[in-house]
Amino acid sequence: MLFQYEPELDAFLEFLIWRFSIWVDKPTPGNALMDLRYRDERAMESRGKVRTGLEGPGLTIAQKIWYCIATVGGQYTWARLQSFSAFRRWGDSEQRPLARRAWILIQRVEGLYKAASFGNLLIFLYTGRFRNLIERVLQARLVYGSPNMNRAVSFEYMNRQLVWNEFSEMLLLLLPLLNSSSVKKFLGPFSKDKSSSSKVDDDTCPICQAIPTIPFLSLPCQHRYCYYCLRTRCAAAPSFRCPRCGEPVVAMQRHGGLAGNTNPNQ
Repeated sequence: MLFQYEPELDAFLEFLIWRFSIWVDKPTPGNALMDLRYRDERAMESRGKVRTGLEGPGLTIAQKIWYCIATVGGQYTWARLQSFSAFRRWGDSEQRPLARRAWILIQRVEGLYKAASFGNLLIFLYTGRFRNLIERVLQARLVYGSPNMNRAVSFEYMNRQLVWNEFSEMLLLLLPLLNSSSVKKFLGPFSKDKSSSSKVDDDTCPICQAIPTIPFLSLPCQHRYCYYCLRTRCAAAPSFRCPRCGEPVVAMQRHGGLAGNTNPNQ
C-alpha cells in the first residue's frame, strides 16, 4: 500500500523540508552540516564586488515559491506522468498515434533535461556556482553562512564502523577454516543429559540426525551413517573425523554386509 503512494509520500516529505528550512530562511539539514545557505545572486550582481563573498540577502518570497513548485511539484508530476505512461503502455506501437507521440515527447524532454543537467554540472565544476538547473534558473546560490565555524567532529561512529568491518572480515576468514565436527567435539563435555540421549544417538546418523538410509559403518569407530551423508562428507574433507567420537574415518563398510572395506575418498 505504501509503495502505491510512494510519489505522494516523497512529495510530502520534500514539502516538509522546504517548509521548515527554505521558507523560513533556514538551511536544510544537509546544508546546515556544511555551513551553507541560499543567497539571491541577482541582488549581488547589482552590488558588484563584495568583501568576503558571504554577504547578500536570502531568497525572495517568489524564489522560495518557485523553488517549491520546481522541486516538490515538478518531481511529483514527472514521477506520476512516467508511471502512468508506463502503466498505459504509451510506448507500444499498437497504441493510438496520440499516445505514441506523447511517449516520444516525454522521452525527448527527459533526454534534453539530462543533457542540460550534464552541461550544468560541467559549468558548476568550472565556476562553483549553481549545482543544478533549478538553482541556475532561480539564481539561488549556495554560499557559506559564516566565515568561521567550529566543527565538533566525533569519531565514535567511525570507530564503531571500523571495528565492525574488521570483525566481519575476520569472521569471513576464520569460519571456512572451522570444522563443525571439531566444534561439536569441543563442546561435547559441556552438553547436558548425555546418558539419556546416548541410545538415540547410536540409532541415528550423526550428520542428518535421522534413521540411516542404506546404513554404512565408518571405520575404525563402527558408527552408523547414511551412505550419502558419509560419502559426501569424506569426499569434501579427506581428513573427516567422526562427529561422535572424533576418530578419523579411513574407510567405510556396509552395515550387516560381507563386502570388503572401501576407501571413502575414492
